[in-house]
Amino acid sequence: MEIISKTDITWFPNSWIRLRINKKVIYFDPAYLKTYFSKYPDKTEYSKWPDPIDGMPNGLEKADLIFITHHHKDHCKRVTVDRLIKQDTIIFAPKSCLKELGDRINLVKPNETLHIDNGISLKVLNAYNTQQGTSTIKQHKKGIGVGFILTIDGLSFYHLGDTDFLVDMEAVNDIHVAFVPIGGKFTMNIDEAVKTTLSINPKIVIPIHNLGQDFWEFQNKLNDKGKNIRCIIPTIGQPIKV
Repeated sequence: MEIISKTDITWFPNSWIRLRINKKVIYFDPAYLKTYFSKYPDKTEYSKWPDPIDGMPNGLEKADLIFITHHHKDHCKRVTVDRLIKQDTIIFAPKSCLKELGDRINLVKPNETLHIDNGISLKVLNAYNTQQGTSTIKQHKKGIGVGFILTIDGLSFYHLGDTDFLVDMEAVNDIHVAFVPIGGKFTMNIDEAVKTTLSINPKIVIPIHNLGQDFWEFQNKLNDKGKNIRCIIPTIGQPIKV
């Protein structure tokens, strides 16, 4: 893919992505849980248990767009969203997020395609666990969560959400960057994530939602397949230029 120096991606666990592109700040699944930031020093904690745990990595800009895949606390958290929004921030999320976020969200459901702004479009896909999938806990039911393909400035970014491999994914193409979960507990495991990545065939894949699984094992298994897919291992809080 062509190097575009003004575009960068930053990962925070589990599936929180900041995308900065064309002077826009975009977040997928922003949710601060102390457990996942225990060894990350560049953060501020505003409150602790028994209050809603409220913290934030330092230096994050307010959002132009926020996309939330489902209602679980490591993906959808009101106090985190409240610290990232400004007056004109637009939030997209499925119905399962209404209880946490209220009617501020623009509701989406699988198989929708939306025009957001000039040069920005959104395709909403299914995201769920399957009986044949490798997730060990089948917590994500069909129709509750979603994945997003965001196209902006001619570049497409696919955030899969919490899911196993789905037949729907065989129809996905022309993806520049895919964010693929690999943890194996609530999502597909590393081997299934490799299969999924090969099916989607993005130019770049960034593994996320690892839950202690080894990003490097995913990269090595993907590389063994001999496909020309660039795998970038994320480091928490470190921007990746694409």
